[in-house]
Amino acid sequence: MNSNQRKRWFGLVLVIFICTVGFSSPFQQFAAFPNELRLFSGQMKRLQYGVPVHAEVTVDPQMLQINGSTKQSLSVNLNEPLSVQPNQSGQTNMKVKLFGKIPFKTVKVNVVPDLRVIPGGQTIGVKVKSAGILIVGHHQVMDESGHKQSPGEAAGLKLGDLITSINGSPINEVNKVGAICEQFGETREPLHITYKRDGKLSSTTLSPIFDADDKAWRLGLYIRDSAAGVGTLTFYAPDHGVYGALGHVITDMDTQTPIEVGTGQILQSSVTSINKSETGDPGSKHATFVKEGRILGNIEKNTPFGIFGKMAIAPEHSYSPKSMPVAFAEDVKEGPAQILTVVNGQKVERYNIEIAHVSKQTGPATKGMVIKITDKRLLTKTGGIVQGMSGSPIIQDGKLVGAVTHVFVNDPTSGYGCFIEWMLQDAGILMKSSPNWLKEAA
Repeated sequence: MNSNQRKRWFGLVLVIFICTVGFSSPFQQFAAFPNELRLFSGQMKRLQYGVPVHAEVTVDPQMLQINGSTKQSLSVNLNEPLSVQPNQSGQTNMKVKLFGKIPFKTVKVNVVPDLRVIPGGQTIGVKVKSAGILIVGHHQVMDESGHKQSPGEAAGLKLGDLITSINGSPINEVNKVGAICEQFGETREPLHITYKRDGKLSSTTLSPIFDADDKAWRLGLYIRDSAAGVGTLTFYAPDHGVYGALGHVITDMDTQTPIEVGTGQILQSSVTSINKSETGDPGSKHATFVKEGRILGNIEKNTPFGIFGKMAIAPEHSYSPKSMPVAFAEDVKEGPAQILTVVNGQKVERYNIEIAHVSKQTGPATKGMVIKITDKRLLTKTGGIVQGMSGSPIIQDGKLVGAVTHVFVNDPTSGYGCFIEWMLQDAGILMKSSPNWLKEAA
C-alpha cells in the first residue's frame, strides 16, 4: 500500500469516526447543554443530560443550590438528574468542569421573581369597540343621473382601512357618519379623511354622492365600529390586576384584519349548547352574556396572543381559586397535559390532552405547540376543539404552560397552542427584553 492509499484510508476512517462521535447520544447531549438558564425564584428546575461523566459545578451558593447543597463547588454525575434551586432573583454564572479539571461551559443563569397566576377556563363575553371606523366593503351608489360608483373606493380607501378622523375630528362611531355626510350636502366641501393602513397613517379627500333611491348622501362604504363574541379566559394575575384571554387576535369577520381596540369589555357568559366539531367543519360554543351590567374588566390590547386588560372584578366559577406557577417556553415538553374549559353553563372542568409537538421558540411566535384531545368525555361532548374554546389554559406538571388557540379543520381532535410566556409578556407582567425580567408592580 503506497503513501497516497494510506492517506485516503486514514481520511476515510477519520470521517467515519467524526460522524460516529457526532451522532452518538453522549455527544448530542453535550451539544444540548444550555448556554443560559432561566428560572423563577423558589422554583426548582431538574436538568437531565444522560452523559456518563462526572463534573464539578461551581455556583454562588447565595443565589443557587445544586442538588440541595449549599457548597460553592460540588461534584456531580451528569448521568443523573441535576436539580437547580434558586434562592433569590438576579444574575449569576454556573461553571462546569468535566472530571473536575477540564473547563467545559459557563452557563448564564437568570433568576426572576416568582410569578403565580390563577388559571381561567371560564367562558367570557367579549365586546370590542374599534379605535376608528373600519371599512369592511365598498357600496355602489346610484346618483341622480343613473350612474353608479363608490366615492370611498374612488378616493383610494380599501377593505381593512381604519378611518380615524374626518375633517380633523376623531371618529369611532358609525352613527356620526350620516350627520357628516349631510353637512357635506350643505357646504359641498370635500371631506378630509385620515385613515390607518398596515399601521401607517395616510390621508385622502372624499366627496359623498347623493343616493337617488335613499335620498341621502353616501360614502359608498360599508363600515363597522364594534364586534362581539365569546371566548375563554386564560389567566388572572391578582397581584397585578390584569388578565389574558383567547390566545389569538380578534379579527374582523369580513376583512380578517386585526381589530385595533379603542375600548372594550369582558363579561360573564354561560354556555347554552355545543355544535360538535367534525372533520372539515369546526364546531362552536353557543353562549349568552350574563349580567351585562356587571363588567369583569376592560380590554386594552388585542394582540396575536389574545386580549389583555385590567380585571375589575375577580372572575367567578374558577376551577380552583389557588394560584399556580407558570412555565417558560423552553420548559414545556411533549407528553400528557390538561386543559380547563366550559362545555355547559358556567362550570369549568379539567380534561386530559397530549402535547404532541413543541416548537423551539426563542421569541414570541404563534403555534408554539400541537395538542391533541385525549379525554373521551370532552370528545363525546364537543368532538374535539371547537370555536369559543380558544384561550383555554393548558396545564402540565402543575404549571400553566399555554393556551389553546386554533383547531385543525381536517382533524378537530387536534390543534395549536401558544406558550403562556408570550401571553404574560403582552399582559405587561414579563418584560419583552432578554433576560425576561419581571416588571415590578406599579
